[in-house]
Amino acid sequence: MKRILIVGAGGQIGSELTPYLRAIYGEANVVATDVRECKALAETGPFEVLDALNPTNMASVVARHRIDTIFNLVALLSAVGERNPQMAWGVNMGALLNSLEVARQHHCAVFTPSSIGAFGPSSPKDGTPQDTIMQPTTIYGICKVTGELLGNYYAHKYGLDTRSIRFPGIISNKTLPGGGTTDYAVEIYYEAIRHGRYTCAVPHDVYMDMIYMPDALKAVVELMEADPARLRHRNSFNIASMSFTPEIIAAEIRRHIPTFEMTYDVDPVKDEISRSWPNYLDDSCAREEWGWKPDWDLARTTEDMLAAVRRKLEAEK
Repeated sequence: MKRILIVGAGGQIGSELTPYLRAIYGEANVVATDVRECKALAETGPFEVLDALNPTNMASVVARHRIDTIFNLVALLSAVGERNPQMAWGVNMGALLNSLEVARQHHCAVFTPSSIGAFGPSSPKDGTPQDTIMQPTTIYGICKVTGELLGNYYAHKYGLDTRSIRFPGIISNKTLPGGGTTDYAVEIYYEAIRHGRYTCAVPHDVYMDMIYMPDALKAVVELMEADPARLRHRNSFNIASMSFTPEIIAAEIRRHIPTFEMTYDVDPVKDEISRSWPNYLDDSCAREEWGWKPDWDLARTTEDMLAAVRRKLEAEK
């Protein structure tokens, strides 16, 4: 049975990955940490406040809980990162380097998410290959490419088991996003239920890959459980589920809410970022090497999201 440490457990992925892993591996075997108290995570298993930029404290947690697998989920996202690129570099790379170093010292495996943001305007837009030119134009993307290379280095230099996924934009009905370019694909469902209209900050015609959170969680576990002998790529795998523009998702919502209205107030930063990213990824390597296959498409995701958000907002009244 794995003994897992989740660093950055209070974020969008971590807040849902923690209970998902606890259901699989046992509550006592998944230690959640974050820079702040997280009452919900502390109620269902071990939790500690941990600054991921403090390697001594991270090593102490690993040793005390006999950790063998570290999930590093700490990151400042794309739009937020552009407002303070120096901080984004310090946080994103500092947490990753500390995770890798502690893992090296304590013989742990490491998972850390990469992103479609690792690609840039010079990457092929359609069917973006697993192995291609990667020259991102955001500090977030630069951190992700550097992180992939650093993970590969630790695997080659020290024999560390490092694995990673290039996530599309993640759609969740439980946790609100935290400053990414793909946030609109979550916000739109909330505003459709609350007000029947939404003002989108991303251009109407830009395609971006997305994934529903249940598929994202499934992918993480499947990759970490995969036979290492089958993995030719570790840092990092393309995965894909659905790709759409704001107009396409709005049309899907109108199948359930015919009066839904969409307007645009395009944010220049998100405009530049979104146009630099792929339209859709080629995830054939993930399918071949560890059996990746998504369960959720846009139609099914929209139906589930609207129902879940409606229940959530009703419960908050």
